[in-house]
Amino acid sequence: MSTRAISGGHGVVMHVRCPDRLGEEAFRQVLEELAGLSPVVQALPPTAALVDLRGALRFHGVDARRLGEILRIRTISRLGVDVRIGIGPSITIAATASGQVDLPGGVLAIAPEDVTGWLGPLPVEALHGIGPRQAALLRDYGIHCVGLLAAVPPATVQRLLGGKTGRLATDRARGIDPRPVAPRALPASASVRCAFDEHTLDGAIVRASLLQLVVRLGSRLRGRDQVARALTLTLTFAGGGSWEKTRRLAAPSAHEDDLRRLAYQLMDAAGLQRGRLTGLVLKGEDLIDADQAPRQLSLDDTREARLAAETAIDRVRDKFGPRVIGPAAVFRRAS
Repeated sequence: MSTRAISGGHGVVMHVRCPDRLGEEAFRQVLEELAGLSPVVQALPPTAALVDLRGALRFHGVDARRLGEILRIRTISRLGVDVRIGIGPSITIAATASGQVDLPGGVLAIAPEDVTGWLGPLPVEALHGIGPRQAALLRDYGIHCVGLLAAVPPATVQRLLGGKTGRLATDRARGIDPRPVAPRALPASASVRCAFDEHTLDGAIVRASLLQLVVRLGSRLRGRDQVARALTLTLTFAGGGSWEKTRRLAAPSAHEDDLRRLAYQLMDAAGLQRGRLTGLVLKGEDLIDADQAPRQLSLDDTREARLAAETAIDRVRDKFGPRVIGPAAVFRRAS
């Protein structure tokens, strides 16, 4: 697909699917690679994104398929992440195309003049926006491919799927999707997690694990020159249950003392007695750049000394690795 696809009112949309269960930090890095191609990027958490390529084609001077190949090479070489990329004149076509790319990754570009012929033979469940229940209902009435869905009168599809859903299904089966790519970044957050090898009741082990998460989160935030305005603690239990609570910090911070104090308050709020824990997740929420946070001089000499020590510790970790130095309590856990 080339810049000619823009003529006649056609757009050029890229839909990117990352591997399932990709971590948030890796997903953010993929989004940064997308932003290097085009300024119009729409994050679709947890692992997908849309890109409007119209301006990018003119800027880079290559066709859309080539841009997709460039992106894939960059994500593999720089991040170790392979992606599935679909390109088409609309969001529906691009997202349907990416779903047809075999794992682990690849690029499939559909030109505007090929949309009808390409969509027609696809199974109805392959059309982006058609869920399993809708597909099963359509199949019950003999509508097993997208071409048949496009040929059925819209009123019939509306009776089967409901008014709005039926109209959207008919339009998308016919390649009609006027939605624009709306620039949207991921919510500003950063999370760290740990999983226990065995169901854990020991309070000391849980506290040490939580402290270790505090250290990792604080180091990550300071490395990104960010501060958190809130923390969320999630506990997962044997049997699949979970508990989650969010509290705001008194002031935006990335310092371990501040994060630790609030993290312990969150743990205390859980009121654990005999709950068997399988894992912890600590997330810094509502992040802002560190230089945007107000800084008030402290008259607490002990705190100021700890902040100075924290800066030195960060330099040690940067040089020798994140696990060479830390609070003594985190080393209570067996390696």
